[in-house]
This record gives sequence, C-alpha cells and structure tokens, in this order.
Amino acid sequence: MAPRPWLSCGRCHAIKPFACSGKIRLNANGKQLDAWLIYRCADCDKTWNRPIFERRNVKDIDPAALRSLQSNDKEWVRAIAFDLQFLRRRSSRVEEFVDVEVRKTILVEATQPWSALEIVLAVPTPTSLRLDRLLATELGMSRAHVTKLERDGRLRASPERGHGLRRPITEGTVIALDLPQAGDALAIGLAASRSG
Repeated sequence: MAPRPWLSCGRCHAIKPFACSGKIRLNANGKQLDAWLIYRCADCDKTWNRPIFERRNVKDIDPAALRSLQSNDKEWVRAIAFDLQFLRRRSSRVEEFVDVEVRKTILVEATQPWSALEIVLAVPTPTSLRLDRLLATELGMSRAHVTKLERDGRLRASPERGHGLRRPITEGTVIALDLPQAGDALAIGLAASRSG
C-alpha cells in the first residue's frame, strides 16, 4: 500500500489520511500541461491533487513519461506515489506501510554445505521496512540472532550506513553472510533459497 499523507480535509474539518487513487489528472492550457496524482480522504472521499508538474511545455516532457501519464501506467504512478521526500515536504505526518512482496532469485547455484551467502536487494520503491526485520523474516531467525551475526562479524551489509541493520532497506544493498561450520548454516541457506 502506498504511503498516506495526513492533510487538512476541508470536508471533515480535521487532519485526515489521504490515500492514493492511482489516477492521474491532466489539464492542458494551450501548449502548457499540468499533471496531478489524485488522492482521496480516507473518511469522506474529498480529493487532493498532488502536483507532479505544473505549466510544463508539452515539448519539454519526455515522450515516455507523457504516454505513462496519459495511460495511468501503474508502475509510473506507483513510483510517484512512493516519493516519500515529496510527501514529507507537504505533510508533517506520512503513514507508511511495511507490507512488501519478496521475490527470491538464485543467481549462482551452490552445492551444500554452504559456507557463504550473498544477498543483493532490489528495492524498486522506497519502504520503511528495516533491514534486520527483512533478514530475520526471510532467513527464519530472530532479530536478536541477526544482530548477533552482525556483532560476530559473520553478517555484513554494504554500503555501510548509519544505524547498521536498523536502517530501511534500499536498492543495491549487498548482504554478505559467512556460514562456515555454523550449526544454522543449512537452515539459513535453505530459508534464503526458498521462494516467498
């Protein structure tokens, strides 16, 4: 589910969450084009038009982007809806959801017993899901165990950033996990390779 900004709703006379409708609104004025992503109040359905751009000359718009706007392309709309930086500039509160779909693809098949594991994260849209939560869930262990592996130097995330494994998952993060002679090596390897 896309993040929901909390905005002042003129109909409810209160600050309410607004949900992305998935619909784009375009308005042409001569050669100028305005584009908005439509949000709706969760309680009364009043709309908020989240600006994508305003008064842009049609010639200055990338043709692929224009086609996406005109067809309400789901992936394009999703990318706009998950622009957390924009939403945080417009609202002091943005409700985020950590529901994610995890797909696993084995890039290099290795024979058992595994001695090392490398995980590369592909995160097409921003999320607030923490790295330690993702690893614990997908590798079938507690977050305390994940933290212990990091503390023991058996689990490393790169690029290194502040907050260690407590940071949100990001595109291109690489997790290296050493499993030599670990009693849990087989269980971790099987969990990592099992489809979600």
